[in-house]
Order: sequence, then C-alpha cells, then structure tokens
Amino acid sequence: MSYESPVLTEMRDVDDWVSDFDLFDPSYVRDPYAVWSQVRECPVLTSERWGGSHLVIGYDAVVEAAGNTAALTSTLGTSAAPTLDDHSDPNRPRSIINSDPPTHTPVRRVILPSFSPQAVAKYEIVTRALCERLMAKILDRSLADTIDAAVDYAQQIPARVIGGILGVPEEKTDEFIGWVRDVLENGVLDPQRRAVAFAALNEYFAQEIAVRRATPRDDLITRLIHARLDDGSPVSDLNIIGNLGLLLLAGIDTTWSAIGSSLWHLAQHPSDRAALREDPDLWPTAIEELLRAYAPVMMGRIATAETSIAGCPVPAGRRVLLAFAGANRDPRAFDRPDDVILDREHNRHLAFGSGIHRCAGSNLARMELRVALQVWLDHLPDFTLADPGAVTWAGGQVRGPRSIPVRRGP
Repeated sequence: MSYESPVLTEMRDVDDWVSDFDLFDPSYVRDPYAVWSQVRECPVLTSERWGGSHLVIGYDAVVEAAGNTAALTSTLGTSAAPTLDDHSDPNRPRSIINSDPPTHTPVRRVILPSFSPQAVAKYEIVTRALCERLMAKILDRSLADTIDAAVDYAQQIPARVIGGILGVPEEKTDEFIGWVRDVLENGVLDPQRRAVAFAALNEYFAQEIAVRRATPRDDLITRLIHARLDDGSPVSDLNIIGNLGLLLLAGIDTTWSAIGSSLWHLAQHPSDRAALREDPDLWPTAIEELLRAYAPVMMGRIATAETSIAGCPVPAGRRVLLAFAGANRDPRAFDRPDDVILDREHNRHLAFGSGIHRCAGSNLARMELRVALQVWLDHLPDFTLADPGAVTWAGGQVRGPRSIPVRRGP
C-alpha cells in the first residue's frame, strides 16, 4: 500500500461540519468548541479536504482509536497537517510518538525516568527562577504599557526549560522556537518549509550527539547515548535524534499553548484568579481542569487496514485525527464540559493522550504550567484582556494563543 501526500484543496466555506470539516477554517481556529457543540451526536467527523481524513471528537471514540495500534498506526504519520509525513523510510529519525510495538516500548522505558515526578521536581527551582526573571522584565515597564501574555511570557518558558534539560545553550532558544513554529505552525500548509525545519533540527542533534560522545555531560543527550534497551543494546542514533526532536517540538509548543490558554482564561475570570490566590490547595485540581478545558494537542494515525471507530467505517489508507480537546468537552464524559470548574473532582481528561503514546513529558508540562501561573499571579494578580478581538490563535496540530494583549488592573 502506498501513502502519498494529498493535493491541497482550496479553502472554501463549510456547510456541514459532520461530513466536510476543515481544521483550517478561521472560525474553527478561533473557536472549535462552538463547532463541536453543534455536532456532538456524531463522535467521528469526516472530510475529503486536505487529502481526506476522519476527526474523532467523542471521548470513548478517541480512547478506542488510540488503543487500536494494530489497525491505526503511528509509524506512517502522526501529523495533523494536510500533507502526510511518510515515516516508512528506515533512515528517518524515529521517536516514541511515531513508532508502534514492539519497537516503541523499550525506547519509552529509557526516556520515562528523565520525566518522572522525582526528576521533574529538580527542574522546578530553575523554572520558577526563569518565570521570576520574565515577570521582573514585564513589570519594569510603564503601568500603561500593554503586556503580551503569550509573547512576553508563555512562549519564553518551555523552550528554555527543555533546552536546559537537553543541555543546550540558552542562546539557541530563538532558533528552537523558529524550528518549532515551522514544523507545527508555519509549515502546516507549506511542506517544504516544514521539511527544511526538520532537517535543521535533525542535523543539530546529530552534531550534539557527536559532541557528547567526545565530552559527556550531565544532561539528557548524554544519558540517552549511554542508555541500554531491554536486550542490552544501545539506543540507535536515529532513535536518539528522533526522540530529542520530539521532546523539543512537544515540549515547547504544547506547553506554551497550555500556559497561554490558561492566562487567556484567567484574564477573563477574576473569580478564578481570586480562588487560586486564596486557596493554595486548589492548584492540583485547577491545573488538571485547565488542561482538560484547553488541551492543545491533536495527533494523527493512518489506517493500515479497514477498521471502524465508534461504528464509523475507516478505509485502509485513511488519516485519522484524534482531537483530545474535543474528547475533553464531551458531555457524555464530563458534567458541564464547557465550564471551567477549578475544583472538579472527577477529571479523567485526555490532554496528554491515551494508550501507549500518552505524553511521556506530562509531569514536566504540569509543573511548568503550575509554576508559570503561580509566579504570574504572585506578581500580577489582577489583569484583563486589553482587546479580546486582538487575541490570535494558531490551529492545526497544536492549538494555542499566539498573542494575548493584557493590561494591568481588574
């Protein structure tokens, strides 16, 4: 079976979101929740746009699809972009996100210890100090100045944190951000731009591996080089490069999107800001609720054989998109799903995915989100959107705000 990149179709209005959805429709990028609320009777949407795909938005349907690795593979493409990445090339760097059993599990076991709760706790001091420095710069401005909570704050945190874990210099931050944007945002409709960014990313990490082999350091790159799989063999360079790329891409855009979305929410909900300030014990459930409500990630699969999801037939070769955020707003799984309830007790959200490909860095993401919000509220407890219409969003694989102009004060 061959998997070819689809011919990009022209943008046009959507008349029926159940049978003709478009992830790149401006109204969907701005507010997908409104679309999902209209089509909840159908857990699996379909479209022939952008090469054709199914969009899974029901909670049970997403869990079902995520668990069906036999028919819905990650090895041939996990992108939500309209062009399919062909991951069948044996010389292409691979990561745990684009591999299935049996090759997936041994590599995942090697990576997980670096993102355990104990390991992440060691990164919290550095993360908090970084957030304090960023807030000091923000508050050093005139009281009348508009603050961009996304550009000035949210987008500055994850790149520096993950860079420190990997052991790369902070001056690479802007370059990292550029690669991430070209892969997950600017390159969504521009395959060549995406390919160039991937090539630069892979070349950089190949060079860093060579440096660590000559001069080991106390960082994740060195640990992966010296790690051994279940059978005692080393992790291949292609696997190391692929997983370093995954950690960079997933560790930056997803987390800054979660931080930005949460700040966007808090700017509009003074009662939630007050509750978090007055009750520190609320933070654990509040973080889970913000992740549920504003889950940024959607992942793709390719059907290797004819199958079905929630009774919906899926032909072989079809691209299937798992909308974790859509599942998190399913009223059959959550009471009042469109309300943010900071003390929500039952919250089995899918912000980090489901099944064997569930996010390996979830503990790190939770910590960064919590610390970023705590430091912001410590220094700026009252803030509002300067202009709600000026907030801009990126859609596609990772949805999150790219600009959030706010002003100080209630």
